[in-house]
Amino acid sequence: MFETETLSKALVENWPIWLVTVTLVVAAVIDGLQLKVPNWLTFPMIVSGWVYSSVLSGYPWWEGLLYSLLGTAVGLLLLLPAYAIGGMGAGDVKLMAGIGAWVWGGVTIYAFAFSALVGGVIAVCMVLSRRAWNKHHQQFWMIWHEISSIQDPEKLSAIAAKRKPAMLLLPYGIPIAIGTIAYFSLAGMLI
Repeated sequence: MFETETLSKALVENWPIWLVTVTLVVAAVIDGLQLKVPNWLTFPMIVSGWVYSSVLSGYPWWEGLLYSLLGTAVGLLLLLPAYAIGGMGAGDVKLMAGIGAWVWGGVTIYAFAFSALVGGVIAVCMVLSRRAWNKHHQQFWMIWHEISSIQDPEKLSAIAAKRKPAMLLLPYGIPIAIGTIAYFSLAGMLI
């Protein structure tokens, strides 16, 4: 168990990671309630990550900014394909970009991997809890076939928009928060 002094020291020394962690928790709660991660949360997260990296990261301003911009791009690129075909909301993509702005590219890739695993487990649990395995199993393969045969993001997005009302939706801000915070914890970034 943590002593108060140890926790206080960790909060002071690792405040950027704790700030990202708190932001992720807020995003997950909002996404869980509203199925949306709002711009008023994601845009300041991204911009403040750029400012932090430029001014306080310990690197020359231009180098810190470059790492932050690259991390932002990594965060965007990891989820942009899913967004382009209608499989994810823009807020989720911007949330991952915000993570990249603060913790840069390498950590963002690991956070994404952990988030994808958590998202997969949550999705399977959601399907099983509704006893709808056959329906969603067939839907998965139909979507997979569409992606592999159509290969036009605009057409795929239109198909996804038509199908959305009948889909079981996963507020992906929740897996992003759980997966990223789990990675931070396992990597010793919180303490």
